[in-house]
Amino acid sequence: MVKMPQSVNTPPPTMCRLLYRHRTSAMPMSLIMLFLLGATTTPPVAVAVELNTKAFTRSTTNLVDFNKPANRTSPAEDGATLSVSDNATFTDGRHGDGHNASEAAAEHESEGHSEFHVASLRWEYVQTPFIITAFVMVAGVAKIGFHHADFLSSIVPESCLLIILGVVVSSILYFSNVVTIFPTLESDTFFLFLLPPIMLESAFSLHDRAFADNLGTVLLFAIVGTLISVFTIGPALWLCSLAGAFGSNQLSLIGCLIFSSLIAAVDPVAVLAIFQELGVNNILYFLVFGESLLNDAVTIVVYNSMVAFHSLGPDSIGISKILLGVASFFVVSIGGLAIGLLAGVTTAFITKYTEHTRVVEPLAVFGMAYLSYLLAELFHLSGIISIIMCGLIQAQYVYHNISFKSHTTIKYFAKMLSATCEAIIFMFLGLNFVRDGHVWQTAFVMLTVLFCLVFRFISVYLLSTCANYFKTDRRITREEMFIMAYGGLRGAVCFSLAAMLPKTVDDRELFNTTTIAVILFTVFVQGISIKPLVKLLRISLQEEKADLSMAGELNDTVIDHVMAGVEEIIGQHGSYFTREIIAHYDHKYFKKWLQRERETKDSHIMAIYEQIALQQHYAHLGGSNAAKKFEEENDITQEFE
Repeated sequence: MVKMPQSVNTPPPTMCRLLYRHRTSAMPMSLIMLFLLGATTTPPVAVAVELNTKAFTRSTTNLVDFNKPANRTSPAEDGATLSVSDNATFTDGRHGDGHNASEAAAEHESEGHSEFHVASLRWEYVQTPFIITAFVMVAGVAKIGFHHADFLSSIVPESCLLIILGVVVSSILYFSNVVTIFPTLESDTFFLFLLPPIMLESAFSLHDRAFADNLGTVLLFAIVGTLISVFTIGPALWLCSLAGAFGSNQLSLIGCLIFSSLIAAVDPVAVLAIFQELGVNNILYFLVFGESLLNDAVTIVVYNSMVAFHSLGPDSIGISKILLGVASFFVVSIGGLAIGLLAGVTTAFITKYTEHTRVVEPLAVFGMAYLSYLLAELFHLSGIISIIMCGLIQAQYVYHNISFKSHTTIKYFAKMLSATCEAIIFMFLGLNFVRDGHVWQTAFVMLTVLFCLVFRFISVYLLSTCANYFKTDRRITREEMFIMAYGGLRGAVCFSLAAMLPKTVDDRELFNTTTIAVILFTVFVQGISIKPLVKLLRISLQEEKADLSMAGELNDTVIDHVMAGVEEIIGQHGSYFTREIIAHYDHKYFKKWLQRERETKDSHIMAIYEQIALQQHYAHLGGSNAAKKFEEENDITQEFE
C-alpha cells in the first residue's frame, strides 16, 4: 500500500524528465498513469518501478524524491515502496516480507510471469464445478434417450442408468489421474446440500389422502421395522464371525451393529426412481415411499448411538447408556417435528401478506424449508423429519396463499432440483466404485445380502399381519407384502453413512465395500426384477387419470360425510370420523389464521367446476386436442386427487 499524504502538491519537472528518459514502446500506459498518480498524491515518496516485459527485461529501480535530486537511491528514508510490474502487483515496503524490488523481479522471472497472456488454460480453477455440471448435462441427455428407448426403459430402472454413467465418468477420471484431486461425497455435502431438496420434493408428493389414511401403518414399518432389521442383521453377522465364517477376521458386536444400522436405511431416492416408473397403486406406493422417508430418522439415531457406544468402549455400555439412547430417539424425532411445524406455520404467515410482492413467495417456501432443516441439524435433531413436516404444512396452507405462477415455479423448480441432486448422488456412487483401497470378503458380502433379504421379509410380513388386524377398510394383500419386502432398496443414505464411518471403527473399508455391493445388488437385481414380479403377482396398478366430473367429486364428498355420520351413530370411530373432526378444526382455526382467504370445506368442488368450465371452453375454441393439451399443461386431475 502507498501512504496517502495530508497535502497534495504538483509534480516537479523532475518527474517529466524521468518519464521521458525511460520511455519505451513496451512500457504500458498503466505504468505511466501510476507514476502520475504517485507524483500527484505522495510527495515526498520513494517509488520503485519494476518493468518485466519482453522489450524491457532488465529490472530497473528508480527512486524519486521530489524534494531532493533525482539520483537518490535510498529507499529506506521514506519507507513507502510501490512495485509495479506487467501483472499489476502492488506491494508496500513497510508491510512487505523484506524483499526489495530486485528480488521481486527475480522471482517474477523464475515463475514465468514475464509476458502477457491473451488466453490461458485454468483447469485447476474450474475442474470441480465443470465435471459436476458436465455430468448433470450428460445425465439429462441420457435420460432423454433412455425414455425414448422403450425397450430399455421398460426393463432397466433409471437409477441403474445414473450409476452406470457414474462408473463411466469415474473410470475416465481414474485412469486419467484426475480422480486424485476430484472431491468425494462427504457426509456434510450429502446431508447439507444434496439430501434436503430430495426430501422437500418428496414431502410435497406426500401431501395425499392415501398417505394420511395409512400414516399409522407407515410409522409402524418405519420405526419397528427398521429396529427389527438393525438388531437382527448385526447380531447374525457377529454370530457368523464367531463361527469362523470370515476366517481369521473376528468382528466385534458393536462393529456389526454399526454396520447393520447403516445398511438398514431404505433409500427414498431409489424407491422413488423405481416405483414411480412401476405405477403401482397409491396404497402400496405410499406405504413403501413413506417408510423409506421416515425410517431415515431411526437409522441415523441408531447409527449415531452405536458410534457413540463404540467410542466409549464395550466395558462402559450399561443400562443407563441404553436408556439415554432410547430417549435420544424420541427427542430427535419430536424436536425435528416441532421445528418443521414452526417453520411451516411461519411460511404461511409470510405468504399471507405477499399479494403485492409475489416474487418473495418461492423464496419464502424454499428458504424456510431449508432453514427448518438447518435449525434441526443445528440442535442435533432430525433434519429429515423437520423438512418433511415443513413441506407438508406448506402444501396444506401456503399453496392457497401464493399465486398460480408461484405455485408452478415452486413445483417444477423443486422437481428439477431434486432430479439434479439425485443425479449427482448416483454419480458419486459410481465414483466411489472405481477407487483404490477396497477390502473384499466374499462370505461377508454374500451373508449380508442374504440377511438383508431374509430379515426384511420377516419384518414386513409380521408387521403387515399386525396392521391388517387393526385395519377395517383396506388390508394389505400377500402379493403387496412380497413387493414391499422385495422393494427395500438401498442407495445414497446408507452409502453416505458408510462413507462417514470413523477411522477408529475396525473393518471400515470392509463395511464400505460391502455397502457398495449391497447397493448395486438391490438396485440392479431387485430393481430390474420388480417389474416382472408386479406383472406375475398381478399387483393392482394405479388407475389411469379419469376425466374430471362434478358427479364423481360430489359422490365422493357425500360418501365421506355420510360414512362419518354412520361411524358416529354406531359408536365406532374410524378413519371417516377422524378425517371429519380434523377438517372441522382445520377450517375453524388453522385456515382462519394461516390463509389470506379462508377456504370453505367444499371449496375444492368449486375449483374443479372452474377447471371443467375452462376445459370445455378450450374444447369449444380449438377442439378436443386443445382441451387435452390444456389438461396436460395444468395437470388438473393430479391437483385435485
